Amino acid sequence: MRKELQIFLTAILFFTRIPCPKWVDHNPEYLSKSAKYFSLVGIIVGGVSAAVFYGFSFILSTEIALLLSMVASIYTTGAFHEDGFADVCDGFGGGWTKEKILLIMKDSRLGTYGVIGLILILTVKFFALRDMPLPFIPITIIVGHSLSRFIATTLIYTHPYVRDTKDSKAKPAAKSITTGMLLISAVFGIAPILFFNKPLMFISIIPCYLAKVYLGTKFKKWLGGQTGDCAGAVQQLCEVVFYLSVIALWKFI
Repeated sequence: MRKELQIFLTAILFFTRIPCPKWVDHNPEYLSKSAKYFSLVGIIVGGVSAAVFYGFSFILSTEIALLLSMVASIYTTGAFHEDGFADVCDGFGGGWTKEKILLIMKDSRLGTYGVIGLILILTVKFFALRDMPLPFIPITIIVGHSLSRFIATTLIYTHPYVRDTKDSKAKPAAKSITTGMLLISAVFGIAPILFFNKPLMFISIIPCYLAKVYLGTKFKKWLGGQTGDCAGAVQQLCEVVFYLSVIALWKFI
């Protein structure tokens, strides 16, 4: 039980800025197994974001409350996945070989493609959430974070890791995942959809996974697999795709 707790807290330590006990560190043994709690971390991050939105929605406009909720989620993760998405935009925007793409993605400096990508994806997130029925925004935020992280976990499962672990900020966390770990991630990633109490919402999994397949195909073609940045890009894209899917499905509920 203590070992499993340490694996979970390692996931919290690695994927967020939430304080953890001093005895939790980036132990490679635990870090390599932490991806199974990726979706659970999403529930926590989404919960923080949803709580901020819910609280401020009583005293501020919906738009400002949404912006503050987005700030809260980015602060909670240290822009971990947004950084990966921006790196992928820069890498695939400016690189034409595997070596060049990986080199650009490793560069800590943000390029034009990354800036434009972040502006666009954050803008779409904001307007998509704003167009939802107000009472369902908090649960939509939570599910968006959990489901998108589960889909990102499937990328780690289906695509080999292509960067030297010693040379990567992702370390072993994005290197590989077993079927059992994937199933645990699936439970935490998909179960929150039940809180909508609308079975039709499970259809949203399909477009999210198709978005992952699209990016996964590009990653396979140009890189031969995936990196931690690739998983971050999948998470960001699938979060947006989920929000858009909810808006589309709402017309049939």
